[in-house]
Amino acid sequence: MFNQHPYLTPKANKKKWLLSYLNELTKYHYKHSPQYKRILQTLFLFSESIDSKPFTELASLPYIPSQIFKELELKSVDNDQVRITLHSSGTTSKNTSRIFLDQETSELQKTALNKILLSLLGNTRYPMIIVDSLSLLKNRATFNARLAAILGFMRCGFDHLFLLDENMQIRTSELQQFLKRYETRKILIFGFTSLIWQYLYKSPFELNLQNGVLIHGGGWKKLQEQAVSNTKFKAQLRDRFNLTEIYNYYGFIEQTGSIFLECSEGVLHTPIFADIIVRDSVSLKPVPNKKIGLLQTLSVLARSYPGHSVLTEDLAVCEGEDDCRCGRLGKYFTILGRHAQAELRGCSDTYTN
Repeated sequence: MFNQHPYLTPKANKKKWLLSYLNELTKYHYKHSPQYKRILQTLFLFSESIDSKPFTELASLPYIPSQIFKELELKSVDNDQVRITLHSSGTTSKNTSRIFLDQETSELQKTALNKILLSLLGNTRYPMIIVDSLSLLKNRATFNARLAAILGFMRCGFDHLFLLDENMQIRTSELQQFLKRYETRKILIFGFTSLIWQYLYKSPFELNLQNGVLIHGGGWKKLQEQAVSNTKFKAQLRDRFNLTEIYNYYGFIEQTGSIFLECSEGVLHTPIFADIIVRDSVSLKPVPNKKIGLLQTLSVLARSYPGHSVLTEDLAVCEGEDDCRCGRLGKYFTILGRHAQAELRGCSDTYTN
């Protein structure tokens, strides 16, 4: 899959590849993770005969709720093979999701993220502004979702400028020097949505970022409380900073690397190594395109832990497949927010005063 363009595989071929990989992953995790095995036996009445018959439809593959990663340590490798333990933010709960990565899974996730970003940015690396504090990078005591995302996106840039100091104040002189140094070059800007709004958009500085490409994600709950939609977010940053290239992305720690990047049409796209299914929030049966339901995400990257098929707490609408006007193939969708009865959580581990 990594030899293919992430968004140019027709659905018939993509389905064939995904079914092959996901069937194997389901068997592998069933055999190597006792807790995952018990979950499938309880929720889906699985028996020992998992090898006998592969699933022929993506919607038939078993899934586990994202919330369960907060309750159980799910892994399919020995403890001495775990290289990184990722933690979700846990901003509204003492429990955090814990994701256990071995070397292979970590490399697969990095490669996938890089392929997605290269499809947008091309093979050129750009000088990069990160709307966050350098202190986060220095503190590796907790390897959380926010830090993992920053480290992943940093691979697409150079001369990285962390915009905020340890007190979450803009490093004014460093920013001015950076913009002067690259006034004729395209620059890459990355950050979590709420941090960009709170610290960059609401700053008193007059900046011309017309050469910038902004990629952002997470932290939407705080903006929704302020009645800031994705459309308003883009419009306000365009008017204030002359910033026209703005791309949102959707991702979560249970499937790091498999982000869903927004296109020029304002919808999120599934890359070749991931897919989605939208399910009715009551019956959990798949719903047709254009209907609202709970989002299930599929990924071939989750090898050291059973995170290849996860039912999230987010409401979504699948808008179509292989026919987006941007030219990308695959399913494309929109996120409508959290299910009303879902536990609130802050995916971006947003800084609070």
